[in-house]
Amino acid sequence: MSSRSLSSEVTFTEITGAVAAPGGFRAAGIACGIKKNGNPDLALIVSDRPAACAAVFTLNKAQAAPVVVSKARLAASGGRGRVVVINSGCANACTGPDGMRTSEAMADAAARAAFVEPSEVLVASTGVIGVALDRETVAAGIAKAASVLSTSGGSDAARAIMTTDPFPKEAAIEATLPGGTFRVGGIAKGSGMIEPLMATMLAVLTTDAAVEPALLQRALTAVVEDTFNAISVDGECSTNDCVFALANGASGVTITANEFDLLVNALRHVAEPLAMGIVRGGEGATKLVTIDVTGAQSNAEAKKAARAIANSPLVKTAVHGADPNWGRLVAVAGRAGVAFDLDRARVQIGDVELFAGGRPFDERAPLASMHLQGSDVALRVDLGAGGTGRARMWTCDLSAEYVKINAEYRT
Repeated sequence: MSSRSLSSEVTFTEITGAVAAPGGFRAAGIACGIKKNGNPDLALIVSDRPAACAAVFTLNKAQAAPVVVSKARLAASGGRGRVVVINSGCANACTGPDGMRTSEAMADAAARAAFVEPSEVLVASTGVIGVALDRETVAAGIAKAASVLSTSGGSDAARAIMTTDPFPKEAAIEATLPGGTFRVGGIAKGSGMIEPLMATMLAVLTTDAAVEPALLQRALTAVVEDTFNAISVDGECSTNDCVFALANGASGVTITANEFDLLVNALRHVAEPLAMGIVRGGEGATKLVTIDVTGAQSNAEAKKAARAIANSPLVKTAVHGADPNWGRLVAVAGRAGVAFDLDRARVQIGDVELFAGGRPFDERAPLASMHLQGSDVALRVDLGAGGTGRARMWTCDLSAEYVKINAEYRT
């Protein structure tokens, strides 16, 4: 493939199939008895041919056993992987040496079921922290899932990894280039404990393009920074967060370092709707909030200010109540630890400018309140620092339902 203008010549089309949409992938989602309510609780994703593999893991120092195991196996394989197995209903976090043995056993069972090398399996878990995961239950579930793997199983896998999620998150696209087509698919879960920093958040991306492991890792890291690392439900970084990507080359299209931007763009077309779906489905959420920060001295400073706004309970409750309280946005921007000039700062809610040049425009508040009553809310803050730095993050409102869900999570 030539690098001359592929990024401009490619077209992306939304398709169905989630992680099983790309060629050479099969998936399954089943109930194996981890969840007491009988809902699906185990997902299996398999590449039928050798694949490159990449991952981004939680920065939380209290890392769950599956995170530790997956890191080790990815290193042992040299960035090669063919299987991802995920259980929901139990995080297998803070469970000591026995929990580590359980994650190892879970990965080994998946390797046997899919007839691959043990180092080619990545494992993830999500659910309540500090509860032991029953190995026999999981092993039986893996065998059951392997028996029903199919190219139509992507949606089942998306449902099987849910915990408090109100709906499954899945996406897939087909990329058409002058020299061929390839596909990217994905699933994700997360609703609370969400601020990945790489909420309990898990995601799997698959593609049938051929990509070398190092390039796939580089692209995944870049994509995660602008998608899964640009969301926050409650500012809580989980013990189990991870994003996996597999590329098996079944399409016949090879992507090299010359097409890095194309690869990032293709992965982002799937990762971004998944990330936004996590926020839209945040625990107790009624509104998706898009935060744009401009006028910063660097993109990093803009991201820092955007994250502070996204995590502010005062901002999130004002959004929930449709209160156009621009003062809360100014206050957060001013204490975010970045360059800020009050006399040059600007605040907009929707398209309504409520503060600029050091003075308020409260007569416009009713228009801003109307915007806040919708399900999609836009907050825009210019830091007035005179730079070109900008960033975008997504969050949600904070409701009484969030408190109720998390007050009763273990009971």
